Amino acid sequence: MLSESLINQLAAELHAAEKSRQQVEHFSKRYPEITLEDGYRISRAWVQMQLAEGSTVIGHKIGLTSRAMQQASQISEPDFGTLLDSMLYTCIEGEILQIPADRFIAPRVEVELAFVLKGPLQGRDITTRQVLEATEYVMPAIEIIDARIEQFDRHSKVMRKVFDTISDNAANAGIVIGGKRVAPDGLNLPWCGAILKQNGIVEETGLAAGVQGDPAIGVAWLASKLAPWDESLQAGQIVLAGSFTRPVAAKVGDSFEADYGPLGVLKFQFV
Repeated sequence: MLSESLINQLAAELHAAEKSRQQVEHFSKRYPEITLEDGYRISRAWVQMQLAEGSTVIGHKIGLTSRAMQQASQISEPDFGTLLDSMLYTCIEGEILQIPADRFIAPRVEVELAFVLKGPLQGRDITTRQVLEATEYVMPAIEIIDARIEQFDRHSKVMRKVFDTISDNAANAGIVIGGKRVAPDGLNLPWCGAILKQNGIVEETGLAAGVQGDPAIGVAWLASKLAPWDESLQAGQIVLAGSFTRPVAAKVGDSFEADYGPLGVLKFQFV
């Protein structure tokens, strides 16, 4: 395991990278002894720096939920990160949300479902039934992922490893919510789907079944994974259950429309 001082040093690098929009080199290359636990320790240390500056925790995200992404990252389970209030954007029906592009380095857009909790989920053996019972409603959500650690090494062009992604708060940078709020018992969650358009062109389509068969499975997994850190999911928190489309790169001027059918449409533009 990396020393506590090094953990804090690397967290500070991420903090500075986000503010300067200048990416840092792979931690996994510089410190090949890094472990998955080290990655989560770095991520947590970075979150604490943001909390010290006034941010608050609004929930959590789950990433690498598809088998293809796990195989590409050479892991056998998803990863997770923390959502902060500074990341939150809300779409209003009939309006196009304006998102400042200069908040990000290399933003990419993913289509997800958000679970908003009415009760806590705590412990190592949470079931999907408990997840549904603790959920007030499910709604459409977009995750904006980013890379404070460069995606490809500037010298070798090797792709960053999962240790880097986890350290980088599981690549989370923003969350867009909107559309209809529906109680989970009113939805067939695996069959919830969306069409993502970029500048009027369909770039991605998908079903929530792509998230481990049922997005509620990921929420149960997350609650179990937080338990060893003496953390839990709390009432009022948002949980991003994982993307069921590939990430789509965004740049200044790009307009997006995510059509979730009966759950509504999210429209936003990077400006």
